[in-house]
Amino acid sequence: MASDPDHPKPKTSRHKCPACYKQFNRKLHLIEHMKISYHSVHQPRCWVCQKHCKSFESVREHINSPLSKTNCSKIFVEQGCNLCLKVLDSPSALKEHKQMCCLVAPAPLGTKITPCIESNVTMSGSIMDEMHNGKAQKAVAMDCEMVGGGSDGSIDLCARVCLVDEDENIILHTYVQPQIPVTNYRYEVTGLTEDHLRDAIPLNEVQDKIKKILYNGESVGRIPPDGGKATLLAGHDVQHDLDCLRMKYPGFLLRDTAKYRPLMKTNLVSHSLKHLTKTYLGYNIQCGIHDPYEDCISVMRLYRRMCGQDHQQVFRLGDEKANSGFDSFRSMELEKKAPDELYEISTSDYKCWCLDLTKDCNPGS
Repeated sequence: MASDPDHPKPKTSRHKCPACYKQFNRKLHLIEHMKISYHSVHQPRCWVCQKHCKSFESVREHINSPLSKTNCSKIFVEQGCNLCLKVLDSPSALKEHKQMCCLVAPAPLGTKITPCIESNVTMSGSIMDEMHNGKAQKAVAMDCEMVGGGSDGSIDLCARVCLVDEDENIILHTYVQPQIPVTNYRYEVTGLTEDHLRDAIPLNEVQDKIKKILYNGESVGRIPPDGGKATLLAGHDVQHDLDCLRMKYPGFLLRDTAKYRPLMKTNLVSHSLKHLTKTYLGYNIQCGIHDPYEDCISVMRLYRRMCGQDHQQVFRLGDEKANSGFDSFRSMELEKKAPDELYEISTSDYKCWCLDLTKDCNPGS
């Protein structure tokens, strides 16, 4: 049946998400979307149109996809940094920014047989005062190289470990004596031979050295909710390194570049450290033998780059329920809220690392 031109069909009012711009026919559907999307100021977003995405990879797809908005693609090509995805005001500002954003690869330590390198890891009183006054909590990055044990060489055994501080200084570097016989040195990747481990430090001594660095005088097992004197530990699949070291460390003090939501693939699968370093820092690593110092520096740089994001927190005055999540509101209350108000009460489902630099931040991974 043909439509009557004198009485056109009324247009359906659609409800648009203020974060990712999806549209819904019913307000209820928008509310359900906001509940499961966890939109917040901490989500990666397009610097041109401000669309929120699950990860930086999603932002890249939004900008570079053949289906992307022409305006976003055009502006980014002319004014965007392909590493941090920021859009600058002018070509000259972009050129200056890229010179700072694209980093130089650190010189690897190599596999020369060297004694244990260990610096003074005791923090000064002024640094500790800053931590307790709510300033940035200190972090160290750690990376291990594994050799193989067992009949088929498939058991990961820590044979080399390196820790660096935020200024990229080596805190600890040493070869580690595995507790069971090595059946595969994985030379093509590790560059290690029997000679490297002949006079290596026993695992229990290495554990003690690492604990001294991480706990910094804090009583093991009694770390307060704010971390106290204990330091943040950054790494790539850092829990695997800890497992191979046969060590435990509180999850809320771990910062893992393999599992940090904004650095993961769109389907929330981890990227390799090699990929993250090239994509976000601009240089290559692991071109031959894997060097733990090189990997440590890259992890620390990724961590600091993620910490350095300026996310303006949203606060609604005059509403005690604001920013407390959707569960604090009844369905009828949510139905009455505008899309922007729904966004204001939406909270992230992961802890953004930028909060490590703020005074009032809840611990979380």
